[in-house]
Amino acid sequence: MASNVTRRQVLAGGAALPIALTGAGAAKAQDAENTHTIPRPQMNHRYLLSCKLTMITKDVGGRKLSLAERLKLAGEAGFDGVDLDEAGSITADQARAAVAESGVFVHNAINHDHWRQRFTSANENEREQALDNLLHCIRVSHAAGGSGVLPVPGQAGDGPADVVTERAIEGISKAVPLAAALGQPILFENVWNRMFYDHDKGPEQSADRWAAFVDAFNSPWVGMYHDIGNHWKYGNPGDWIETFGRRAVKFDMKGYSRARNAWADIGKGDLPWGDVRKALEKIGFTGWFTAEVGGGGVERLKTVRNQMAEVLGIG
Repeated sequence: MASNVTRRQVLAGGAALPIALTGAGAAKAQDAENTHTIPRPQMNHRYLLSCKLTMITKDVGGRKLSLAERLKLAGEAGFDGVDLDEAGSITADQARAAVAESGVFVHNAINHDHWRQRFTSANENEREQALDNLLHCIRVSHAAGGSGVLPVPGQAGDGPADVVTERAIEGISKAVPLAAALGQPILFENVWNRMFYDHDKGPEQSADRWAAFVDAFNSPWVGMYHDIGNHWKYGNPGDWIETFGRRAVKFDMKGYSRARNAWADIGKGDLPWGDVRKALEKIGFTGWFTAEVGGGGVERLKTVRNQMAEVLGIG
């Protein structure tokens, strides 16, 4: 029997259900659709601003806030979205429901157990758990409507450099098929884990070893979630951004003072944000920046959001 499903219906996903729903059936279908609606950020400039979920207060006036309520606080502060960095304790269904209820976009997921259960561990069970944790994050981010996951690839202290690197590549590669299937790139953060830089050496180091690690996967689903402040102690952030180029899919933001050897608020310290802006222009970047500093309630979040906008020159 011929079908009268139109091309527009196919593109809209309507081909799977060509029979029209009426009455109570239509109402139920509409209710279900509304329940699972994923908000979308307003892309009115090149850069989207986000904060980590862990920056958002967990209680107000002694009352514990729900996940949806915490997301709403980020929206009230003017953020375009949130990085769900408590994903290890959140199910995919919970993430999707909270996003739909709050109306605030979640663009990424992180499970901080990547510090404890590492891809570079000599213990095979720990490596298997690291993979399970990453796969969970991929599913959570996908359910929430996000576009990536951030794992720390491991720790240099787990063995010789070539051994830990190979373990990381082997383990993380097992997650790439799911990442590709669900449209969730795996994006590494540069951290003080003594991998791909010299922890006890000076500040003129390059990002070449980090770039080589990303390239070893030979996959468009693997890239960098570059933390601009983390390695200002070791190299110029503008140079690192240019080296990463298209490998840099998202950015974390914090301040750092070389002079005081201490973290700082965004725009404080001595990090050369002018070099950062020039490098971002040079690589043609557009997309997400996420604050990773001390948080709090709406007023503190507004302050952080304004600091981000100022150093990025977007007002």
